[in-house]
Amino acid sequence: MCDDDIHQGLIEDPTVSRRTFGLMTVAAAGLTAASAHAAVPVVEKDVEIKTPDGVADAALYYPEGKGAWPAVLLWPDVVSLRPVFREMGKRLAASGYVVLVPNLYYRVKKAPVVDGAFNFANPDDRAKLGPLRASVTPEGTDRDAVAYLAFLDAQPQTDKKKKVGTQGYCMGGPLAFRTAGAVPNRVGAVASFHGGGLFTDAPTSPHLVLPKTHAEYMVLVADNDDKQDPAAKEKLKGALDAAKLKNRVEVYEGAAHGWTVKGSQVYNEPAAEKAWAELLDLYKRAL
Repeated sequence: MCDDDIHQGLIEDPTVSRRTFGLMTVAAAGLTAASAHAAVPVVEKDVEIKTPDGVADAALYYPEGKGAWPAVLLWPDVVSLRPVFREMGKRLAASGYVVLVPNLYYRVKKAPVVDGAFNFANPDDRAKLGPLRASVTPEGTDRDAVAYLAFLDAQPQTDKKKKVGTQGYCMGGPLAFRTAGAVPNRVGAVASFHGGGLFTDAPTSPHLVLPKTHAEYMVLVADNDDKQDPAAKEKLKGALDAAKLKNRVEVYEGAAHGWTVKGSQVYNEPAAEKAWAELLDLYKRAL
């Protein structure tokens, strides 16, 4: 559903002001009741998590005050943990979740892994991602997922009676699938936004974990990803149905790869807000 030829162009990660964040914490009005959450104070912490492969740097968010909330593991896109994904973590926590956003490339470099703007059209910029992406393997992701969910479950703010959600953007989509396969009894919902390589011929294809999972899946596909490989969504839908998993696979017409990520050249605010509201609906229903 996407590859290296389809990308989000120039990424400039603007700092989101407190006022803007307050506005962002209200999802698209009128879509669903689940999308309407007023801003609440959120605790933000930079944390380190021991994994079998080292020490991962990550950002942790949860609502202020006493209480326990469902946990969510948020996998960022190919440029990894940076301000825009920190804002996503805050926004989700404000809706009543304990959210962990890890650095995909902790084995190689601490976040942020890219300084300043990043342009996918620039070969020099793309070359920077090579050694970083090579550090993310299916087997390593499985180990990371187990460690990250154990970390979330160890937080006093996490409601361990509730299932865990996981969401991924671009290359984070397959990582969310693998999370559900690595800890199948904990994950209750999986969301992929313009995720690539969810169904491939490789023996490590993310779709192969589906039969052992117990989650509900929401896969939102970019319009240009779908046009490049129209059959991909049907294959994935077939695999989800064969595994008897509740699912929805939808192409967002007119929304390009990367449409949900603020600061990217293809960011589409109305479509991004619609996707956000649908994410909250999923978590409210499945966690």
